[in-house]
Amino acid sequence: MLEGMTSKDPRAGALARLAALVADETRAACLLALLDGRAWTAGELARHCGVAASTLSEHLGKLVGGGLLAEERQGRHRYVRLADARVAQLVEDLTAHIAPDAAEPPRGLRQSGADSAMARGRTCYDHLAGRLGIAVTDGLTARGLLRQDTGFALTNAGLDWFGALGVELDRRGRRPL
Repeated sequence: MLEGMTSKDPRAGALARLAALVADETRAACLLALLDGRAWTAGELARHCGVAASTLSEHLGKLVGGGLLAEERQGRHRYVRLADARVAQLVEDLTAHIAPDAAEPPRGLRQSGADSAMARGRTCYDHLAGRLGIAVTDGLTARGLLRQDTGFALTNAGLDWFGALGVELDRRGRRPL
């Protein structure tokens, strides 16, 4: 490379730090649990992740410091939730890249059925997700009812279609998180 010239993208360091936050299994488990849209106490998350409260506290500090989680205190309880819908989308996008055979094998027929059902259709944060969510999105887009050019938005035809179904939509735009 020529002296004084660099091809390093200035965002590389920030991306590496973000990836490192998610790369820890306990922190990843927290992010996945919080996709349900609720605020959890640190104790609930510690039990869910199978780690000591003190261990989880350190992980939560990193996730809050990294902007992935928001923290709320109510009395003596500390609640955490995903910082915003973009974080939920990031976690969803990352999990979409997990090879099916890379996940732990189901622990039995019941677990296998539950895992399969979750992959087909579930909610994430405040929207439909899984293969069902993708199929609905693709169908609405193919029919000209949804546009994806600058984020997701219903077209006028989409607004009319939902109106004909009796669905009352708030036409003011996105709701605040």
